[in-house]
Amino acid sequence: MSYLDYKVAQTPTGIRKILYLNWPLVFLILAVAGIGFIMLISVAGGRVDLWAEPQMYRFAVGMVIMIGLAFVPMWFWRGISVAAYVCCFLLLVGVEIAGEIGMGAQRWIDIGPIRLQPSELMKIALVLLLAAYYDWLPLKKVSRPLWVIIPVILILAPTALVLIQPDLGTSIMLVAGGGIVMFVAGVSLWYFGAVIGVAVALVYTVLKSRGTEWQLLKDYQFRRIDTFLDPYSDPLGAGYNIIQSQIALGSGGWSGRGFMQGTQSRLNFLPEKHTDFIFTVLAEEFGFIGAISLLILYSLILGFCLYSALSNRDRFASLITIGISATFFLYFAINMATVMGLLPAKGSPLPLVSYGGTSLMILMLGFGLVQSAHVHRPR
Repeated sequence: MSYLDYKVAQTPTGIRKILYLNWPLVFLILAVAGIGFIMLISVAGGRVDLWAEPQMYRFAVGMVIMIGLAFVPMWFWRGISVAAYVCCFLLLVGVEIAGEIGMGAQRWIDIGPIRLQPSELMKIALVLLLAAYYDWLPLKKVSRPLWVIIPVILILAPTALVLIQPDLGTSIMLVAGGGIVMFVAGVSLWYFGAVIGVAVALVYTVLKSRGTEWQLLKDYQFRRIDTFLDPYSDPLGAGYNIIQSQIALGSGGWSGRGFMQGTQSRLNFLPEKHTDFIFTVLAEEFGFIGAISLLILYSLILGFCLYSALSNRDRFASLITIGISATFFLYFAINMATVMGLLPAKGSPLPLVSYGGTSLMILMLGFGLVQSAHVHRPR
């Protein structure tokens, strides 16, 4: 019996696939999405039709996609991993040639009636390909230099295209997500230590170059660094967003000001309050209790995903689950760190809570792969 025939024979059928779904994960996703709907109603001043209703429709479609993908066997995802990566890479090239420009960045491409952001799709395609690569590669070769260079190229090639757009946040997610898959696959820690050392040396060199003849960044870029380190150095300019965000976070206290009672959001001091800065609205209206409750739900989602990965004896499925979990973690970690001033202000949605279509659908697609890995794991 061939490998493919074996996998087909192991595939559960009928009602068993529904029973095999990771139902705690489904309910946790519904709970977080429900919080998102409530917050979108709040930032719209009580209106449901403005942001919450369209988001509900998108989420419903996303749930159908997630459940539908859960029924697809893992051998199919392994078979299309290379094609998915190549298609996403070509779409990224297409963005550079004929992409749509919005908010100062060229990140979107129109495909008929659909306005697509290929960099979001690449997050999933990269995980798929790396999982297939390390599933194919014998364990004894994982840390050999030649076999380490290949995944590094697969990660850096799309990252370079995304940086050109420019989209620093997504670039960080691609590198970090790919690096986590490599780490879990068993690549030697010496490689990661070398990368960290080079990164620290590069940052030090860039900072030391300021004011010299060989200055590596433009003056305005150094000013952005200054503003990140001290937002109050430009309170009405580059530091405005993060200052207002920190005020909202602090004013919520332990229990918050109450639903639709946040002054920063109601008086429109908060920028992008329905997308990138929606976490600050939650913290202002429901306080520390509301914020930590959302963080607990996120942690539970991660916990159930990682438990599924660790209990899965299929290496490919396990790596996919961990890679998607890492992407999900990076989504909310980068968003929360940004609104708290721990990272430079770069657009990054809060998963399942922020208003938006592309990131929500891609995330539900990712959870569909996690469910597929869980449903079809060897039993």
